[in-house]
Amino acid sequence: MDRIDREIVELLRKDARLSYRELGDSVGLSANTVAERVRRLVADRVLESFEARVNPEALGLTVQALIDVKMLPGTSAEHFEATIQTIPGIVEATLLTGSYDYTLRVACHDHAHLMRLIEALREKAGVQDTYSRVILRRTPVRSRLV
Repeated sequence: MDRIDREIVELLRKDARLSYRELGDSVGLSANTVAERVRRLVADRVLESFEARVNPEALGLTVQALIDVKMLPGTSAEHFEATIQTIPGIVEATLLTGSYDYTLRVACHDHAHLMRLIEALREKAGVQDTYSRVILRRTPVRSRLV
C-alpha cells in the first residue's frame, strides 16, 4: 500500500459515496486508475465494505447502550453470535478479553425495550451476566488511521 492508496482509504472513510472521478481529482489520478486501486484494496481486504451509517434516533431508537456480556459456561461464541442476529436492536458485537466475553452496542425505543433485549440475551443466547451503560452521546472520530 503506497501513499496514494492510504489517501484513497482516508477519503473513503470520510465519504464512501465519492465517485472514482472525485477520488481521482483528489489524488491526482484518472477515474479508471482509482477504480483499479479501489478494486485491489477490496480484494486485499483493506476496504471491507461500503455502508450507510443510519441514525438510530431518526428511527425512534432513542436509548442506546453498551452491554457487557458474560456467557454461561459451555456457551460457544458461534451459538451466541448466531443467536444475537435474531434479537432486534443489537447493532454491533465485539468479542473481548477480560472479565466479560462481549460488548454489545444496542439501540432501543425506550428503557422497557432495553430490558426486554437483556432478558432475551439471558433466555436465548446463553448469557450468565450483563453490565449495561446507557450512551449519552457518540462522537465519531475521523482522525487518520494510517
